Amino acid sequence: MARSLYIDGRWVEPEGGTTFRTLDPATEEPIEEVSMAGSPEVDAAVDAARRAMYAPGWRGLAPADRAGLLFRLADLIARHGAELAALETRDQGQPLDVARNVSVTGAVEHLRYYAGWVTKLEGAVTPIGYPDTLHYTRREPVGVCALITPWNFPLMIAVWKLAPALATGNTVILKPAEQTPLSTVRLVELAEEAGFPSGVVNLLTGDGTVGRALVEHQGVDKVSFTGSTEVGRSIVAASAGNLKRVTLELGGKTPSIIARDADVDAVVEGNLQGALLNSGQVCAAYSRFYVDRSRADEFISKLAAGGDRLRIGNGADGETQVGPLVSAEHLSKVENLVNAGVGEGAELVSGGDRAGERGYFYRPTVFAGVTDSMVIASTEIFGPVLPVLTYDGEDELAALAERANGTEYGLAAAVWTNDLSTAHRLAADIRAGSVFVNMPPVPDPAAPWGGFKASGWGREMGRYALDAYTEVKGVFVHHGGGGA
Repeated sequence: MARSLYIDGRWVEPEGGTTFRTLDPATEEPIEEVSMAGSPEVDAAVDAARRAMYAPGWRGLAPADRAGLLFRLADLIARHGAELAALETRDQGQPLDVARNVSVTGAVEHLRYYAGWVTKLEGAVTPIGYPDTLHYTRREPVGVCALITPWNFPLMIAVWKLAPALATGNTVILKPAEQTPLSTVRLVELAEEAGFPSGVVNLLTGDGTVGRALVEHQGVDKVSFTGSTEVGRSIVAASAGNLKRVTLELGGKTPSIIARDADVDAVVEGNLQGALLNSGQVCAAYSRFYVDRSRADEFISKLAAGGDRLRIGNGADGETQVGPLVSAEHLSKVENLVNAGVGEGAELVSGGDRAGERGYFYRPTVFAGVTDSMVIASTEIFGPVLPVLTYDGEDELAALAERANGTEYGLAAAVWTNDLSTAHRLAADIRAGSVFVNMPPVPDPAAPWGGFKASGWGREMGRYALDAYTEVKGVFVHHGGGGA
C-alpha cells in the first residue's frame, strides 16, 4: 500500500484501500500508487490536529523551540535538495533548474524566514478609557488549518502555507493536488524527522472530495487554498457552516505593459521568463502583453523568435527550458483555448501545436492582432500562450490601467519603462496585489502575496501571513478590587 497518509504521527492505510496513480507528464508513464483518503481518514486527521493543538508538547513549547523545529526542517530540505528537485521534476514536469532554484530554494527560504518570526510575535499594551484598567493584546493561533495546495509548485506552495501556520502555533492538515502529491509526501517525512510532535503535521492525499470534506468539516478552523477561482468560490460557500477563516490565492491574467521607451531586447527576455516559467503554469505568469503600436512588430517578431529558440523537453534533462504541461486534461484545455483564439481571428505567429509524440508538451505560442474581448485575452490559460495587444502612443499609455483592469482577475501586473513617473502612475492605477516593474514576477518571503477581485482573499508571505494565521485577543485587567 502506498505510504502517503500521515495522521497523528503515524503512516496509515486508508480503510477503503483505494489508491490512484501519479504520472510523469514528460513520459505519460506511472510513477507511484498513492493512497486515497476517505471520510474516516479525514475525521482522524482533524481529531489528531485538534488534540495536538492543545497538547502541552505543542501549545506549551517555548517559542525558541518551535523556531528550532522550523529551522531544522529547512536544513533537512536543503540537505535533501537534489532528491526533492528530482522528485518534483518527475511528478510535476518542471525543468530541473526550476525545481532546484525556485521550488526547493523557495521552500528553504520561507521556512527560515518564518522561523525567525516565532520569537517576535508580540502583543501590545493599549491605553483605554477605563480607570485602573490594563488592556493588552495576545496573538493566538487560529487552530486547525487545512492547507490545500495546487499542482504547479507543490513543494514550494505547501511550505508557503506550512511555515507561517506552524510559526504561529497552529496545527495543520496538508492536502496536495492529486496530480502532484509526491514532494509533499517527502516534505512530511522530513517534518517527522525534524521532530514535530504527533498530530501537529498531518497529510491526506486524494482528489477534490478530500479537499471538500476538509472545507466542510466542523473541526477545521481555517482553510488556505491556492488554485482556480472556480474552486475558490466553492470553498467560500462550503466553509460557511462554522464560518472558517479562509485565505484564497486564485487565478490571474497578468497584464504586461510595455512603454515605447523600454529596451525591447531586455523586455522580450524578461517577458519570456515571466510568461514561460514552468511552461506558463504560474498564477502570476505574464499572459497578455500591451505594446505601443510603433514597437509592436519588433516586439512580436523577437518574442516569437525567442520562444522558438527555447529547448522543449523532459525536465530531467538539464538543458531543458520548457517542460511539459502537467496532465492530458490540462493540455487539452490549453489546446482548446488556442483554437478559440484562432477562431476569433487572432493571428497565430508561432507555436500553436504539441511538441513530440509522447508527454504533454506544448510549444510556446505567440498571438498578434489580439483584442481585449477575445477569450485568450480575458481567460486564464495557464500555459505557454502569449497574446499581444496594442495601444497608440503616450495618451493611451496613460489610460492603459483601465484596459489592464478589464478582467475579473487582479493577482499581478508588470510595467516595463525607463520613466519612473510612468511606472509609479500605472502601479497605483492597476488593481492587482503585486506590480512588477522591469522584472519577471518573482515573489519573496518578506513581501505580501495575494490578489484583488476574483484573484483571492487575504495575503500570504511577509508579516501579513501572520495575520492570516492568528487571532488577536484583547485582555482587560482591572486593578480596583472586585468591580469596575
